[in-house]
Amino acid sequence: MSQSLITLYDVHSTISQPWAPNIWRIRLILNFKRLPHRTVWVDFEEVEATLRMTGASPVGQKSDGRLVYTLPVIVDRLRSKSSPVVLSNVNHIAEYLEATYPARPIFPEGSRAMQALFVHYIQEIFVKPLLPILIPLTHQRLPERSHAHFRRGDSVSTLPPPSLGGAQHEQAWVAVKEQFNFLASILDKNNSDGNGAVAMGRDVTYADFALCSVLIWIEKVSPHDCWARIREWNGGRWRRLHSRCREYMDVC
Repeated sequence: MSQSLITLYDVHSTISQPWAPNIWRIRLILNFKRLPHRTVWVDFEEVEATLRMTGASPVGQKSDGRLVYTLPVIVDRLRSKSSPVVLSNVNHIAEYLEATYPARPIFPEGSRAMQALFVHYIQEIFVKPLLPILIPLTHQRLPERSHAHFRRGDSVSTLPPPSLGGAQHEQAWVAVKEQFNFLASILDKNNSDGNGAVAMGRDVTYADFALCSVLIWIEKVSPHDCWARIREWNGGRWRRLHSRCREYMDVC
């Protein structure tokens, strides 16, 4: 396709809305900046071949030397149909979109360092207690052909962890609640000079999209259990942030 727009690659699932948090982070930015775009849906087993075909760079390397290709990836034809920009890595894509399309900034002046620290915390610490709960639930939402892809993996590490039960499940939720309580205590410091819902006080920024993309993941894969628990924690803070970002959640 040679349309002048941005193509965002996302993964198929059995639910009606996409769930992958890093891809949602880019979708939120595209909608916030009002950039014309479309989504191309890819099965897990087709990701590497598809990204190689687009010319996307790998994001890492396995211990056996094989290259790792993951989503999100964008192909930007807005500036040039004949020489599109192809990018992988969620943070690199965010930086590129901000530099190339600076209107409606997601990095207000002087905020990049603090936002980078916030996003690192979300990616590396905040989300970790959620993984044993959400990864098995997410796996259940994948098409059967993607299940077969994981079963054919060359290592047990390619399989999702089993669902937690009993005491382990509740212990995991205790760890999740600790992280949400800690983050709420930090964000509460904005109450005196902001609306208390967003990281920078009043306007949504990249930090909010990083956090909200995790909330969207929770909502999409477990709306009646996980999201029903979390959305009212900390005085409804997480429901308010989700609502604040809702206008940027269109799926094109």
